[in-house]
Amino acid sequence: MKEVTASAPGKLMLFGDHAVVYGHPCIVTAVDQRITATVRKNGVDIFHLDAPDMGLSAYSRTLADLGKKGTPKAVCFIEHLYKRFLEKHPQQEGIVVTTRSDFSSQFGFGSSSAVTVAFAKALTTLYGVELTNHELFTLCYQAVIDVQGIGSGFDIAAAIWGGTLYYVAPAKTVNPLGGERFELPLAVGYTGIKADTPTLVRMVETQYQAEPERVGSIFADIHQIVDDAQQAIVAQDWQKVGQLMTKNQELLQQLNVSGVQLDELIQASVDSGSYGAKLSGAGGGDCMIAVAEPDRQKIESALEAAGGQVMHVKLHAEGVRIES
Repeated sequence: MKEVTASAPGKLMLFGDHAVVYGHPCIVTAVDQRITATVRKNGVDIFHLDAPDMGLSAYSRTLADLGKKGTPKAVCFIEHLYKRFLEKHPQQEGIVVTTRSDFSSQFGFGSSSAVTVAFAKALTTLYGVELTNHELFTLCYQAVIDVQGIGSGFDIAAAIWGGTLYYVAPAKTVNPLGGERFELPLAVGYTGIKADTPTLVRMVETQYQAEPERVGSIFADIHQIVDDAQQAIVAQDWQKVGQLMTKNQELLQQLNVSGVQLDELIQASVDSGSYGAKLSGAGGGDCMIAVAEPDRQKIESALEAAGGQVMHVKLHAEGVRIES
């Protein structure tokens, strides 16, 4: 094969934000906004990347220099993954990688993980290396740890398996929820603010170190909410799901990871009749989610009136796949 194209979906965290970093479960769903990676052999000892959606064009490095200092943030995960791949499957010639995204990295849909998974799938297919989902996860997760030193991998799992997952890091548990045609009646509102996920994760870590009993108790309560939410989602009891979202949000507020804009959108959705709402992800900005029952149009109008941008995405989307 000379060229392979693969795509992977973005994600939204439904329950378990932050606690998932500390071994507690979460529930995450894939969104139908995808990132595509095309990989082809180039016949020379060079790694070349064009990723215009990530602000990077005509980036190149020799294979010997992969993973060294000075790697731009936009290419870190891809470059470290490629380096690890070559350690197991040495090659004399390099590759050209081109990426394209359906969504902006501003939205907090997990663009870094989606592009890493899409690249990994295209790369391994190009060289005829067959990996199970768990093996693909390990390859991608190792690259994340190489770059960040920490990470739960829930966004990688969502990009690989797709659908809606009950997940425990690092892929110790990956339980799909709902069938193929399963639908989640959620409204998604974007605050207009790009969240700084690593900073927020470190902030919670600092709290945990300073007050292990208080923060540990919050994580334990979130754990129970995730378990209850798993049952409510499978039963499609959206009123219960909404109530659990509101409880999860209250606990996240105790961790000081929400924000004025998030709180305003959440309150607007509840005031317009939503069964419940919460932030999605690290907090600070990015997106919030609300159960879009009993009146989706009224709830989404309320989000827009409160200054939010309604993201019209389909949830429970298909995982990584080969496009050509």
